[in-house]
Amino acid sequence: MPFTLSTELQKKFDALKRCYPAPRSPLVPMLLFAQNELGYVSDELIDYLARELGLRRVEVEETAAYYAMLRRRPCGRYHLQICTNIACMLRGARQLLEHIEKKFAVPPKQPTPDGLFSYEETECLGACTGAPALQVNYDYYENLSVARLDLLLEELRAGKKPPPVPFISGVFPDKPHLAEVRVNMRRFTPTPTPSLEHYLKHDGYKALEKALKQMTPEQVIEEVKKSNLRGRGGAGFSAGMKWGFVPKDTTKPKYIIANADEGEPGTCKDRALMEFDPHQLLEGMLIAGVAVNAHQGYIYIRGEYHYVREILDRAIAEAYAYGYLGKHILGTGFDFDLSTHTSAGAYECGEESALMESLEGKRGYPRIRPPFPAVIGLYGCPTVINNVETLSAVPAIILHGADWYAKLGTPGNGGTRMFCVSGHVNCPGIYELPLGFNLRRMIEEVAGGVWQNKKLKAVIPGGSSTPVLKAEETDLPMDFDSLAKAGSMLGSGGVVVIDEDTCMVDVARRISRFYAHESCGWCIPCREGTTWLHKLLERLHTGDASPEDIALVAQLAKNIFGKTFCPFGDAAAMPIISIVEKFRHEFEEHLSYGGCPFARCQMAVMK
Repeated sequence: MPFTLSTELQKKFDALKRCYPAPRSPLVPMLLFAQNELGYVSDELIDYLARELGLRRVEVEETAAYYAMLRRRPCGRYHLQICTNIACMLRGARQLLEHIEKKFAVPPKQPTPDGLFSYEETECLGACTGAPALQVNYDYYENLSVARLDLLLEELRAGKKPPPVPFISGVFPDKPHLAEVRVNMRRFTPTPTPSLEHYLKHDGYKALEKALKQMTPEQVIEEVKKSNLRGRGGAGFSAGMKWGFVPKDTTKPKYIIANADEGEPGTCKDRALMEFDPHQLLEGMLIAGVAVNAHQGYIYIRGEYHYVREILDRAIAEAYAYGYLGKHILGTGFDFDLSTHTSAGAYECGEESALMESLEGKRGYPRIRPPFPAVIGLYGCPTVINNVETLSAVPAIILHGADWYAKLGTPGNGGTRMFCVSGHVNCPGIYELPLGFNLRRMIEEVAGGVWQNKKLKAVIPGGSSTPVLKAEETDLPMDFDSLAKAGSMLGSGGVVVIDEDTCMVDVARRISRFYAHESCGWCIPCREGTTWLHKLLERLHTGDASPEDIALVAQLAKNIFGKTFCPFGDAAAMPIISIVEKFRHEFEEHLSYGGCPFARCQMAVMK
């Protein structure tokens, strides 16, 4: 019997093929959308897509094998993905996983005998401020306990689909915080109203009109430069300077890409921005297009953010319907088309060159640089790639002026920053604060202090790839330059708070596991080094190691640092180096004790 698609899936495929100039580009979204309908990526589907896109079968197979969300076998009707990464681990995710393992009594990804459930342990879902969290298919359920999980499973078994837990818990904590200065979040409301009508009532698309009718492209770039807006994805590079690198005299098309592949553990701000105010991102991309004379944009969004992609697609349709996208925008003759592009689970694709490879329908392997994307990027053409938070700040800068925005932060660090405060705090949440806000105040005053009256031990200040700070190092401004002086990084703004009862060897072990799992395997120091780092840390945590292994961990991490094509190797090495240097005594205690001396880890082993 020939393989056929449903009418709905065929419509999606036809729409995808119209979005790209290269026939291979829609491959990954096609695979994911087909899996959503069929349950898994079958051999017949691979054959069909190879014929449809003019590819060899092996090209489709090797691409599908790269992305963690794509499955070659059917799972249960309800597939549970339990996040156990650092923020969820600190809030009890391991207990949820152990409970599921005992309850289902089947291996990961294998359906229960009735075919109803399956499960797997997964990496960060972008729900850090609502930890512990899991997904059922694509639906998020946050702030879970074993009791709440059992209730959820009972309802699913009864044929009821409980409404997903809203993201409000991570954006609107119960306690108001006067320290917040809302720029990117100023349109957020407790009930999401991401409509064009709501956006227009609050200065929506006025900045685009100003950029198109009152400013030259050079003036737009200069205004963004003067604002001291630095990349909010982690690198902290000047956004305006990046735009200025795009050549003006080229005959090639130019592209604007929003990097919404938010995979850095501890980080979930972009998810909130796209859920609560998608038009702000669209307007920022349009202004970037005006600045560099680009006429096509893509929002590259992580596969787990399925419902967020639907919100973005609705916003894009609204913008087309009202003339803010498409031809002759606002009567100026400027054209700009925009679409979303879905990834399928690969942290490496957050790196901009790997992202472009993925958007072209291939594995997300990094490119050697130079050349840089501004000159030779997507499809070999000039490309601007910015993080969602970065682009979302642009409309406010253009509307209110660079000087206004720059003064909100510290010298050289303009504006506000959305900080995702998770882990051991009383009020986890996403808080928009001026750049340079004191970290200790953020923890104690804004996030309600360390939970359960515990003492602070350590803080991860900018996502899992950044070096940790000890408690006594937290009295410092949270901006790019101050964190660099302190030997760490502001990174993605993911602030993970760790209390006194936490085993730092366990923290290092979980972080190293993530990077070993997510390495694309392209560079030998990264592929081999991250795996050996994790193995060594496992041995040290159980006490089955020698004193020389402590030094070996640090040496191995330093041998990865600076020796890979992309920053992934540095991201894997830096937190481990810092934990060994600052908490070496805990590693030594594990060896003398013959295992982990911390009660939380002992309880996990006993279970």
